[in-house]
Amino acid sequence: MAELSAESGIPVATIKYYLREGLLPAGERTSPNQARYGEEHVRRLKLIRALVEIGGLSVATVREVVAAVDSDRAAYNVLGVMQRALSGAAVDVAGDDREWALELLGPLAREHGWKFRDDDPVVESLVGTVCTIRALGHQVLLDQLGRYADLADRIAEVDLDTVAAVGSMDRIVEAAVVGTVLGDRLFEGLRRLAQAAETARRYPEG
Repeated sequence: MAELSAESGIPVATIKYYLREGLLPAGERTSPNQARYGEEHVRRLKLIRALVEIGGLSVATVREVVAAVDSDRAAYNVLGVMQRALSGAAVDVAGDDREWALELLGPLAREHGWKFRDDDPVVESLVGTVCTIRALGHQVLLDQLGRYADLADRIAEVDLDTVAAVGSMDRIVEAAVVGTVLGDRLFEGLRRLAQAAETARRYPEG
């Protein structure tokens, strides 16, 4: 346990907690009070850390994700579980506003070959976002939705190229979490730099 803690950088007490919660598989028992842990335990701890510290997920949600990793599900389904877990709470939108948003987003999703279910947390979050944009009176932003969707396809290609470069399912999911959460922040920074440069090009008078 002490060696596992040193290798992973996670305190012994935290590792014991993860064991009790079923997030980390038990080690190979070598004596009544000692167990042997291997590289797979180090990898799993890195995944748990990514989900908890970077993804901000609850222990219950992490349990769901690692259960999917340990199942025989295809990588596509495991990544779907992870993506839903990272979606967060959606803005509650109902009635005509929700119908308007679904009518706006549905054809766009079909055009790009995206799966689109109105009970998907990702879709619910997107519905809330476009409704908020409309409520604030920024129709010009919604008019550019198609161009944003084209960019999203290109970013998704980069995301999956990055994920495909790693090996085990633990590492794939860990890379997907880091790439999604920190990738959002990375792209935000790059976007700000690009906005500043484009602003300077369009308004050279300063």
